[in-house]
Amino acid sequence: MTDAPQPSGQKIVSLRGGTIEAITSADLDRKTALTQETATRWFERRLSLRSPLDPPLPDRPGRPDKPELVPPKLVEKRSLHTVKGRIALLHAIAHIELNAVDLALDIVARYATEPVPHSFFDGWMQVAFEEAKHFRMVRNRLRELGADYGDMPAHDGLWQAAHSTRNDLTARLAVVPLILEARGLDVTPALQEKMRETGDLETADVLNVIYTDEKGHVAIGAKWFRFLCAREKRDPAATFQQLVRANFRGALKPPFNDLARAEAGLTPSFYRTLTSTSSG
Repeated sequence: MTDAPQPSGQKIVSLRGGTIEAITSADLDRKTALTQETATRWFERRLSLRSPLDPPLPDRPGRPDKPELVPPKLVEKRSLHTVKGRIALLHAIAHIELNAVDLALDIVARYATEPVPHSFFDGWMQVAFEEAKHFRMVRNRLRELGADYGDMPAHDGLWQAAHSTRNDLTARLAVVPLILEARGLDVTPALQEKMRETGDLETADVLNVIYTDEKGHVAIGAKWFRFLCAREKRDPAATFQQLVRANFRGALKPPFNDLARAEAGLTPSFYRTLTSTSSG
């Protein structure tokens, strides 16, 4: 596995304990290192799933003082044909990837007592490992352009969407991987092409890594969403639509990357009828 973690110095006693320590950390270098260290030790079967010594799961992930969190409409959009515009895009992506690290960790920590196979946790720790890699790649690219994560405002919508599904694993899978991550499959190819047009091949390469990995993340979400629906004898597409209407604010917006979504197990029967749905 590439992007091997640097030891965090933290004593990890269980998978759940390691993920909670990583979520809680406001030091982003430590958060990503601890995420990958916990994942690696779990893959090597050197950790138990949980322990009586596990710390409590926080309501919010640890964060540095910056960036300032503002409403989504106040996050400025700029032309990608300028360096400032590309920095703004990369900053927004870094924020998404950081939230994705904590969301993957949270699904492991929060649902470690659920009656699901250990391979469930294998999948989400793979996601967490790769999201930590993505955050570092994007942050490094920002630094190459003379900026850093925290230099610009960001919004808190991703974590709010996850928080609203904190008591229902099936709803969490519907909203986070099957809506929020699937959206990345829709928009990233066009962003890659724009980066190539502007001559920023380095950023295009970073986006390509993210896009390739995100297909796998959506596939993991679809796999376990279908697993839970089958166990409860519920129709996956109908259940998805019901949970989205109850837990997601706003409409699903085309265009959709139907091919990439289908490759990940998310067929149009899931989302096509939701393009004008809003819960208020």
